[in-house]
Amino acid sequence: MAEKNTLRKVITASSLGTLIEWYDFYIFGSLATVIATQFFPKTNPTAALLSTLATFAAGFIVRPFGALVFGRLGDMVGRKYTFLLTLVLMGGSTFAIGLIPKIIIPCKHVVQLHVSMLQKYI
Repeated sequence: MAEKNTLRKVITASSLGTLIEWYDFYIFGSLATVIATQFFPKTNPTAALLSTLATFAAGFIVRPFGALVFGRLGDMVGRKYTFLLTLVLMGGSTFAIGLIPKIIIPCKHVVQLHVSMLQKYI
């Protein structure tokens, strides 16, 4: 019976992590047109949208590396600690992306790409 409860906890925690991760991808994909106007030059909307989608793709490219790093960390220090760490890092990265349009940075699209990749890496 105890093994069945442990299995349920593992499945619930894994499902919750996956739900949060895919919700993040869903939000980014849904707001791609808005993000394009906020982060990239408004002179060429097509290039801005394609740049936003390239940033979105970069998240999928770095995702396996994050799985390797945080999977190993989970094995070494515990999955609960690693899960909480990834939630905090994802939330902090999302918050940082939200701050970028308010800060006047000449190359904010480069900063946005790096923060987005960090967020998806987690």
